[in-house]
Amino acid sequence: MSENIQLPNQLFPTTHGEVNLTEVENEWLIIYFYPKDSTPGCTTQAVGFSCLKDQFDALGARIFGISRDSVKAHQNFTEKQALTIDLISDKEEILCHHFDVIKEKNMYGKKVMGIERSTFIFHNKTLIKSYRKVKAAGHAEQVLEDLKALQTA
Repeated sequence: MSENIQLPNQLFPTTHGEVNLTEVENEWLIIYFYPKDSTPGCTTQAVGFSCLKDQFDALGARIFGISRDSVKAHQNFTEKQALTIDLISDKEEILCHHFDVIKEKNMYGKKVMGIERSTFIFHNKTLIKSYRKVKAAGHAEQVLEDLKALQTA
C-alpha cells in the first residue's frame, strides 16, 4: 500500500449528527468522496452503496459518503433518493485535503478545482485499500467484492 493516510481525530457534521471517524466502532470503515449531491454519477454511487448497505452491515462495515455539500443539501439528497448511508458535509474541505482528493478538473473547457471520486477502506482504523479516479457505475459492487476478499485473505 503506497498511501499511509490516518483518520483525522475531529468531529464532522453528517446527515445523522456529528461523527469522529476515529471513534467509529466498526472493524471496517469505507469512506468515499464524490463531487456533488443530486448529480447523475453521484446519485448512481450513493444509491449503489445504499442498496448494498445490508450486505456491508453483515460484513461489519460502516459507510460514509463525503462531499463539500451542506448538511441540508445532504438531507435533501438522502430524502429524495431514499439513501440509507450517512453523508458527511466537508464544506471547509478538511477531509478533502486530508485525503488529497481535490484535483484540477476540466469543466466545459474551464479548469476548476473539484473532488476526484475516490474511496478508501480502513480495517481497525488502518487504511488497507484506496481507489482513485473511480467510475460511479458498479463501484459499490466492486468495493463489496473487494471487502469480502480482504476478509477471507
